[in-house]
Amino acid sequence: MKIYDCIIIGGGQAGLSVAYFLRKYAIDYLILDDQMQPGGSWLNTWDSLTLFSPVTYSTLSGWMMPQGENTYPGKDEFIQYLKAYENRYNFPVKRPVQVAGVSREDNLFVIETNQGPFRSETIVSATGSSKHPFIPAYPNSDHFTGKMIHSSEYRRPDEFEGKKVLIVGGGNSGAQILAEVSKVAQTQWITLEEPRFLPDHVDGRFLFQEATSKFLKKPSSNKVEFSLGDIVMLESVKEASTRGVLNAKRPFKSFYEEGVVWPDGKKEQFDAVIWCTGFKTYLQHLDALNVVENGRVATKFTRSLKEPKLWLVGYGNWTGFASATIYGVGKTARQTALEINEALRE
Repeated sequence: MKIYDCIIIGGGQAGLSVAYFLRKYAIDYLILDDQMQPGGSWLNTWDSLTLFSPVTYSTLSGWMMPQGENTYPGKDEFIQYLKAYENRYNFPVKRPVQVAGVSREDNLFVIETNQGPFRSETIVSATGSSKHPFIPAYPNSDHFTGKMIHSSEYRRPDEFEGKKVLIVGGGNSGAQILAEVSKVAQTQWITLEEPRFLPDHVDGRFLFQEATSKFLKKPSSNKVEFSLGDIVMLESVKEASTRGVLNAKRPFKSFYEEGVVWPDGKKEQFDAVIWCTGFKTYLQHLDALNVVENGRVATKFTRSLKEPKLWLVGYGNWTGFASATIYGVGKTARQTALEINEALRE
């Protein structure tokens, strides 16, 4: 059976970023992707999703996304860019491949999949978190008889027309989904704290600059401190603001059959709940390596401390600053490829 120098698990933005930098080395690598086509986790987002940074901050290493008609690219534009990026560099991708687990055998990694085992000397895990949506626990949630979905299952507002809908989550996804669902349904927004809206001129560019300043412990150039959790005032969100639907309440206490119970004990009926509450890291395929603890793998930069021929890319700040973002993943991918080449040469 063929033994690869490196296998990358995951063909989204993180996996492609690593592959881009591996090209400069004489390394025989393969990307295993579980999707039917290029696009990674972006294939499973809602139809109207809009990135909150312009193309210069929504681009992978080596080739900038072509400028479209809109300042902020939409989901379909970015998926087409990922497809073109993959084709441009002729990355070796095998799909759809479902990875069941990774183990060690004779000093090699064995990747068990629905298309048989693959073997390699090194591994990059770039599976992200989209397979592991997070829904917080609430008392009596199993008693609720209405519709309940996570944002990862949401596609368009049509199915909620004429309904009364609770939208939970204070980030950009919650605000964008609320903006369009509120056009066809009666909505109530739930956030842990009062949501913070950015000034109209501030978008992802400023957020990344602010976050970078904090990471490097440099003074910010902005007079007002911004956070990556603050909501960007995209056109759809601005429009929702003019309709007065961006009013958020703090969390309810529990569910009952027809809706939720507020902290004061009052009950309110809802037909549906959309959870815009994010994701948790997806690392189950690494269980057999005994490197996962509390949902993370101990790393030095992206390299596993317990398993030094394993790298993890794109999971957030614990695998490199801003590595879960389009803009930030390239910096971590470059260093990862360098370390893989050095490890193979050893």
